[in-house]
Amino acid sequence: MTRTKTSSTENILALLCSAVTNVLSAATHSRVTYSPMVQKITRTCLRPDIGCFVLFDGGFSGLVVINFSAAAAMEVYRAYMLSMGMPEAELATQYTSDEVGNMLGELMNQIVGDFTGQVGRELMVSITQNQPKMLAINKEVMVSIDTNLDHPQARRVAFTTTGRHMFYLELAMDRTEFIKLHDFERQEANPDRILEEEARRHPPLAQTAPAIAEMDGDIDLLEELGL
Repeated sequence: MTRTKTSSTENILALLCSAVTNVLSAATHSRVTYSPMVQKITRTCLRPDIGCFVLFDGGFSGLVVINFSAAAAMEVYRAYMLSMGMPEAELATQYTSDEVGNMLGELMNQIVGDFTGQVGRELMVSITQNQPKMLAINKEVMVSIDTNLDHPQARRVAFTTTGRHMFYLELAMDRTEFIKLHDFERQEANPDRILEEEARRHPPLAQTAPAIAEMDGDIDLLEELGL
């Protein structure tokens, strides 16, 4: 008899952390790492200086938040744009610039796309995402999933860039356990195909909202999140 194996919230979080490091390391041509120590938290928040959140749904539901300091956001932005051939003289100089928010939104699309691909291959479960929202803020804003969760869990992981700047990922979801009943063949990932599919599914964000009040067209989503 095949021995069953389980995957818990921490296994899903590990897939998400892997997606963050895969995408950001490739985009910036630098090393992005995360702490092996995961923090249990009671709530998820957007925090200064730039917060980004995205909802996913399907086989299981959840909320992903990434909070960048101004220094971390600018390091990622500069490294990515320079690797794409953008002249340094044309780069934005302020983290509140639309260009910085748009670029981080594109990378968030790729991160969640990588994550959903890994979930499909490792857990044989399909999940979908909404469009990431970027906010340049100067105070903490709590966000949550407006649904009844039986056993809500939240985790926080610290990441470090090559320049030693910190940013943080927060994941909120219901306590979930997948039980492997028998062996199955995993499909190999094709990074180029994943990026191409994400580019088609999620075009670059046209505008970055500098504050919650300016997020035209997103009122329903913000109410859903409890903002």
